[in-house]
Amino acid sequence: MYNKNIGSKLGEPARRLLETYSKVPSDEVEKHVYTIRDEAWKVWPYPCIGQFRFLDLSISHSPHYPAILERLKTGDENFLDLGCCFGQDLRKLAADGAPSEHLYGSDLRPEFFELGYKLFRDKATLKSRFLVGDVFDASSPLSELDGKIDIIYAASFLHLFGYEDQIKVCKRIVKLLKEKKDSVVLGRQIGSSNAGEQPLRNDPTKTRWRHNEESFKKMWGEVGEMTGSKWRAEVSSEPWAGESENGQSSWNNGSIIRLRFAVFREG
Repeated sequence: MYNKNIGSKLGEPARRLLETYSKVPSDEVEKHVYTIRDEAWKVWPYPCIGQFRFLDLSISHSPHYPAILERLKTGDENFLDLGCCFGQDLRKLAADGAPSEHLYGSDLRPEFFELGYKLFRDKATLKSRFLVGDVFDASSPLSELDGKIDIIYAASFLHLFGYEDQIKVCKRIVKLLKEKKDSVVLGRQIGSSNAGEQPLRNDPTKTRWRHNEESFKKMWGEVGEMTGSKWRAEVSSEPWAGESENGQSSWNNGSIIRLRFAVFREG
């Protein structure tokens, strides 16, 4: 899961963010990214780090991004990136005009927060707050945000868990969000056209639940019943093969998909 070459991962949006927001000279951008990526790989070898997927700025690919950005620009709403890694999506929002003091990030590993400041060179200017928080620990610092968040971004997060744990995470998300219409959690993740528990590639003794569109919507129906709330799940999917070390397809059985979702509170 460690790509030696950055290849096409450093696209124009990420390069522009690093050059204009972070003020990294254009001829130093690639070296700068490699350095931070390799430091992060030593902290914890997540595939998204090894494969430079943190350069996707994935929130900007959501069809809901323009509306989310406009909501945040008012300065009246708060945003949380759950499992934020370097906080790259917070920086994208801040660069596009969202007030950074209303942007929060959380992760299990505080080392990523410092590496985010190094990657984006904004420790003296970014007003966002980062919290070390285990989503399963009710007493973690995340509890400070209960009922205070309008928009949660959870990319490549829910798919880390089995079905019952995903239910627990979604119930925690409901607690974090304000009890108002159109509070929303959005994101993207890996799924399967055949929804169900699937073994991990690197440890077949463990499984994670992979959703399709129907099972994801069904889960949020269950979450609503458990929490006395009502949610509207908008979900789309597309084929996705994943990547091996050399950038070629490594999951070619045809069942792997990428889900994009936005789940809005209705009541």
